[in-house]
Amino acid sequence: MKKLLLLIAILLFGNAAIAQEKLYLVFEFMKVDNEQEQAYWDTETFWEKIQEQRTKNGDILGWDLWSLQPGGENQGFQYLTVTLYNNPVKMMSGAGNFEAALKAAYPKMSDEELNKKINNTAKSRDLAVRIYLEQIATTKDNFQMPMGTIAGINFMKVSDENFEKYEKFETETFRPIAQKEVEAGTRGNWGLMRYMLPVGSDVNATHITTDMYKDYNQLFNGGTTVSPSLSEAEIKKIQEGMATRDLKYKYMATLVKKVR
Repeated sequence: MKKLLLLIAILLFGNAAIAQEKLYLVFEFMKVDNEQEQAYWDTETFWEKIQEQRTKNGDILGWDLWSLQPGGENQGFQYLTVTLYNNPVKMMSGAGNFEAALKAAYPKMSDEELNKKINNTAKSRDLAVRIYLEQIATTKDNFQMPMGTIAGINFMKVSDENFEKYEKFETETFRPIAQKEVEAGTRGNWGLMRYMLPVGSDVNATHITTDMYKDYNQLFNGGTTVSPSLSEAEIKKIQEGMATRDLKYKYMATLVKKVR
């Protein structure tokens, strides 16, 4: 745990020039009751215009809304929003002029109308979990993440003694395999993210990996493209890598809104 906390301190207060070359993300998982589905959709449509303005103002790099499967009321969360930043200071501090973005997005709305819309946000959903992440590895690709993109979101729990070993396996073993699939046209993108917050022994995961596909057809290899075969050495490496972490949970997510 000391090693993990030291790593977080380095990430938060390290060289700013280095930090700006990385991608930082806030994952917010939403619980939405069945009867609130339409109200929640209206809420995110309202926020989408604000996020567009925040992106234009340079406060954020972008924002996404994902629908999650399984998404039943007794199976965790139904939706996920992802906000993208170019450095951890902006992410942690909520940097930017929110009021300016709000007014620019809805110049004809009165303060009373805007306040009502903001207040209705909490009524339409329960923002149950917020996670601060740093992307530490990704494939080289030109994947544009079109609407309808499918993403496998994998929550990994890694112990302190396996921390460095796990990240090495992901970057040196799993990423090259994913890269081959990208180049073969059977995958859109792969990425590895490390938790910045929350941390501690009670946290359910320490890392998230994402497997992105343009649609379910690509995910299940429904097209004519054949995935590259794995060698015995690669299979052995995969088995060794899987032993360094515990896959706690997996969501399949569908992209339903995007701001860039």
